[in-house]
Amino acid sequence: MTFSKQDQSPSSPKRKQAVRQASANSSANSSAKTSHLGKLGERLQKILARGGFGSRREVEKLIEAGLVKVNGKVAVLGERARETDTIQVRDQPVRETRLAVQPTQVILYNKPEGQVCSRRDEKGRETIYSHLPRIINSRWVSVGRLDLNTSGLLVLTNNGELANRMMHPSYEMEREYSVRVFGEVSGEILTRLKKGVKLEDGWAKFDRIDKIPQQEEDAMNQWYRVVIKEGRNREVRRIWESQGVQVSRLIRTRYGAFDLPRNLRRAKSEALSWKQINQLLKSVGLPEEPRPDLRERLGTPVKAKSSIERATGRGAYRLKGENHREDTLKEAASPYKGKNTRPGKTRR
Repeated sequence: MTFSKQDQSPSSPKRKQAVRQASANSSANSSAKTSHLGKLGERLQKILARGGFGSRREVEKLIEAGLVKVNGKVAVLGERARETDTIQVRDQPVRETRLAVQPTQVILYNKPEGQVCSRRDEKGRETIYSHLPRIINSRWVSVGRLDLNTSGLLVLTNNGELANRMMHPSYEMEREYSVRVFGEVSGEILTRLKKGVKLEDGWAKFDRIDKIPQQEEDAMNQWYRVVIKEGRNREVRRIWESQGVQVSRLIRTRYGAFDLPRNLRRAKSEALSWKQINQLLKSVGLPEEPRPDLRERLGTPVKAKSSIERATGRGAYRLKGENHREDTLKEAASPYKGKNTRPGKTRR
């Protein structure tokens, strides 16, 4: 399919229709491909990235340096492997459980200004990843980024395909921001911002602009609520700057169906529930996942020691399999095991 100059923009209707059609065709053929890939395996860099050894590019560097082996042989770029293969990284064997597909996890993070969204920063600045909860046998992937001086909602997940679909313009995930600009903004400027302005990397626009009421003491600054369905680099700031308007503060308050929780403090995160995750997966055309308590019998590995606790009328009890072995050892070591007496008590 060929596109005119206007249709080459990621937000053009024809472009979106073509991407959606391609996605639909891919989903229709996924069942046939699954069995075929099961025999050939997955690309090695994808398996190791899923296991938390770095991004795919970082894993490719490990492979190029000869630091990865599959079944005792040095791996090469493009090689495929299965989770049941013996894989070594820097001569250390990788456990099969680390390479297995993990249940989807999603967290909401309230990013403060001054933090970067990179895993490592050359200038030594603070990164968001130093404040995220630890994730076992996987790694957090940021759904889009916020620049150094932008604060607010970030969505992170361990499901790379989910992250890619949430970021792709064809799924039209709305991003909502509260913007503080300096000075008055005329009606003509607002009209142009909604109609579309030309940037260095193509046309861009706000799908909605609403002025936020404020007190007179801050009259030199105006607050607006804007909605956009793309996530290009510094796009919100550049749209305003194209009209000579200076942005003095930018806060993301919503991404798709998720608002920034009011009680979520800065530099803190909040996990989504299983039901919320399944709703999100369904909204981007991905299969839903089984309930956490059903995953073990359906083939998805579950940690032997669970930290989940259930409330009862008498307090809380641990799930079976958490510390029962420790309790058994303590009982076996007790000097009073099998006796009918206790200190301070006599049998009558």
